[in-house]
Amino acid sequence: MRHFGAIDLGTNNCRLLIARPAADGFQVVDAFSRVVRLGEGLAQSGRLGEAAMDRAIAALRICAEKLARRHVCEVRSVATEACRSAANAPEFVARVYRETGIALDVISPAEEARLAVLGCQTLIDREVPRTLVFDIGGGSTEVVLLERRRADGDAWRRLADGGLGSDLLMRGWASVPWGVVSLAETEREEAPTSAGRLEAFFRMKARVSRHLVDLRRVAGRDLALLGASGTVTTLASLLMGQTSYDRARVDGCWSASIGLRALGRKLAAMPAAERCAIPGIGRDRAELVVAGAAILEALLDLSACERIRVADRGLREGILRSMIAAADHPAHG
Repeated sequence: MRHFGAIDLGTNNCRLLIARPAADGFQVVDAFSRVVRLGEGLAQSGRLGEAAMDRAIAALRICAEKLARRHVCEVRSVATEACRSAANAPEFVARVYRETGIALDVISPAEEARLAVLGCQTLIDREVPRTLVFDIGGGSTEVVLLERRRADGDAWRRLADGGLGSDLLMRGWASVPWGVVSLAETEREEAPTSAGRLEAFFRMKARVSRHLVDLRRVAGRDLALLGASGTVTTLASLLMGQTSYDRARVDGCWSASIGLRALGRKLAAMPAAERCAIPGIGRDRAELVVAGAAILEALLDLSACERIRVADRGLREGILRSMIAAADHPAHG
């Protein structure tokens, strides 16, 4: 059976999926995810740090071993915001290839947004006129406005190539230059009071909102929301009362906007040590979940919708769908 591999090296995480084609798209046969914090300190220095690069390469070695074990010959490995913005990214990409054999493709924000949408396409409600799909990353947040095709739809740009079909078109998109790592680093010192911590939360939200003005003008408020990211899945899981993350319950669920807002602010008001003790957050997410909640609230402000769809899927799944579609239709791919 032919296997395909997808690696997503982000600003915060390194993720791998290995899958084989199936009737409904693909079946996952192996997966890997590790927090590497590749973008740690990038906002201040403009460069990838040595420790961060070492962590990323250690994770990529594991990915390479898994790919070899499964005899995967068709692989696409992408890197996103940290490698787009770091001055020493070319040297890092060359080092990755030299030490692991993995050839990283540093993709544009537009390609990242397209792949993220393709990854969660099966959760898009085709009966809704407009859907805002967003993916909160470590170094940036990709936001895509999808619209069902109308009689005059030829004027819009099709998302294309990956099975979305002719009824969905991309009406607009934005790449917000803030993700959970880069935004968290703008508030280096934790305030000693809950009021001070909330003020920091709203400062972070304001930084994100400034980049959504043009999209808000195009989109209006009558929008369905579909969110794909660790922030959204973590908050949705906590709202459900989960003490141990259950992907089967979270992926595709609906989560109340008002509940997500209230939970985000509650977490923001807590000291980091208290957040660490919450099952489902822990030390890795204690800092980042507040920045993620600030980004999420800025995005929730774009819609009057009372609930959002939650997706525990994204870039890797989009890569796999594109690769499998291209293999099935070589001339088109």
